[in-house]
Amino acid sequence: MHKVLIDGFRADINGLRAWAVIFVVLYHFGLLGVSGGFAGVDVFFVISGFLMTGVVLKGLRSGRFQLWQFYLARARRIWPALIVLCMVLLALGWFILMPYEYQTLGKHARDSLLFSSNLRYLEEAGYFDLGANQKWLLHTWSLSVEWQFYLVFPLIMAALWKLFPRERIFYLALGVMLCVSLAWSVWLSVFEAQQAFFILSSRGWELLAGGLVFCMSEKLAFSLRQRRLMLLGGFLLLFVPMFALDSNVLWPGGWALLPVLATALLILAQTQNNPLLHAVPLQWIGSRSYSLYLWHWPLVVGLAFVGLQDSLFWLVAGILMALALAHISYRWVEEPARRLLTRRNGWPLVGSLVGLLLLGVSAAQVIRKSDFPERLPPAVAQMAAQAGSPEAREETCSNEETECLVGGSSIRGIVLGDSHAGALVEAINDSLMDKTQGIYMRARAGCLLVFGARQTEGGEECSDLQAWVRDSLPGLYPGVPVLLVMRTTAYVKGGLPGEQGQAVNKPKYYFSVPYDYPAPEFLDEFRRHYVDTVCAIASHHPLYILRPTPELGVNVPLAMARDLLLGREHHYRLSLAEYRKRHAFIWRVQDEASAQCGAKVLDPLPYLCAEGVCPAASDGKPLYYDDDHLGEVGSARLKPLFRQVLGGT
Repeated sequence: MHKVLIDGFRADINGLRAWAVIFVVLYHFGLLGVSGGFAGVDVFFVISGFLMTGVVLKGLRSGRFQLWQFYLARARRIWPALIVLCMVLLALGWFILMPYEYQTLGKHARDSLLFSSNLRYLEEAGYFDLGANQKWLLHTWSLSVEWQFYLVFPLIMAALWKLFPRERIFYLALGVMLCVSLAWSVWLSVFEAQQAFFILSSRGWELLAGGLVFCMSEKLAFSLRQRRLMLLGGFLLLFVPMFALDSNVLWPGGWALLPVLATALLILAQTQNNPLLHAVPLQWIGSRSYSLYLWHWPLVVGLAFVGLQDSLFWLVAGILMALALAHISYRWVEEPARRLLTRRNGWPLVGSLVGLLLLGVSAAQVIRKSDFPERLPPAVAQMAAQAGSPEAREETCSNEETECLVGGSSIRGIVLGDSHAGALVEAINDSLMDKTQGIYMRARAGCLLVFGARQTEGGEECSDLQAWVRDSLPGLYPGVPVLLVMRTTAYVKGGLPGEQGQAVNKPKYYFSVPYDYPAPEFLDEFRRHYVDTVCAIASHHPLYILRPTPELGVNVPLAMARDLLLGREHHYRLSLAEYRKRHAFIWRVQDEASAQCGAKVLDPLPYLCAEGVCPAASDGKPLYYDDDHLGEVGSARLKPLFRQVLGGT
């Protein structure tokens, strides 16, 4: 049996680090079909658990374990390069980011440095937040999970060691914690996928698996043949999921067992001089894996920022730049920091590290509180200010528990739906010629108003809205027309690529069982429930259904502001062919509901699209305040359509 190195160097583990970061980088850059490359993070978790268990267990056995030394060792390993990354991004953001983006970067930098960014991104995994490719520090969520594990795990180990100074009890406790965390992860991945992805309690089993691997490696001896089989099985379990899985699987859940088992087998095999782990390029990348992980994602976001995310040339150039930055960070930040901070007289340097950390956190917090709009040319700041539409009605009405009245007290129309209803309600009210008349609205952001529809995550407010429409609407304002306005396609087919909180090609709602894609069975369920809902509403109120509005796939005001800043011209638009392809199913369902229930369908395309395209702007003014919500200018175009419905009197 080969001796397990605790403080020494394991070249095979270093090579495994290289594969993990290679898969992550290729996945994020979208190259070579590595659709499951996100599992590389799970490999890192197992490796960290293996190494940390070794460090703590060795210290406990010798009676020399000191918690502060453990934390200091982790801090000098993680903080220096992370601080430099955050400071560089904050400096760069001063020149290129829009006000809201810069504030968001400050918030994310602060939370990344304090190792709470995983909780921040979980909180932000909502309907209106920036897309993933606009979050420069999104990848630091995994560092936060690891650091939270570092804070808790040695305390638990030390307590167990003191209470039960027998290693068998210690191993048993690790196994029990692993099983509990794994079961929780599987359950949570089905019902609260965002939480399962980001929080320590559902990721802890992967790090604990690394701890058990360390314990097994000390107790078990394997023959050469067994180790060769473990090596083969490990590589199969590692490589196959990287190409076979994609972002639509429930993760981590049970699927994460594949990379975790793969990592366990490869560590236990303790191979010597295998080219798949020991080759010089892999050892070079493995040594720089941390810095490569830190720097590659901002480059991915940067390519999206300048609109080059689909250029093969620039994607390859981005990877090469990531490797160069990783080398610079490794040579000029990681190595010097590790060398200086391990000196016996290094306490002044430790104080300097803490001071630099506080400086970074303070700078990030100041930016979090002020967006510094004066940084940008006036025209750019004015254009960027139109993003997010802070005065949009859904900000004041869509999340209220009670009704929202817009305009006069004489109710002329009832608006139901989601945030798209909130974005249009002002234009609907403005279409009324008599200003004593008004609109009654009930809406919830991200809610599908179809009876029986349940969200895959959360959704109590949406269920309450469905119940209100079913039980209370029939007796409200008899004879007053109802307008149903929703982003229905997104709930059936998922969001657009890169859109936060909306998985691509994955239904957000279900009726009987959740689906990972719009299966025919799901589509048939949706059709029946949608038609039943429309018929129920139309039985007591005149009902009008708005066709889906075009979705541009880019935050229009921010994109136009960037173009102004970079001095380039770009015409954002959506072809009618693309529109019809995405919304064909909903159109058919709406037509069926109209034919069966007598509801009338309203088509916004004649007002928003012409000559085969749906533009994002008109006369230099954005029609949208993000990628799919119509802004003030775009909504105004639909006033004649609404005036026809409401009579204009």
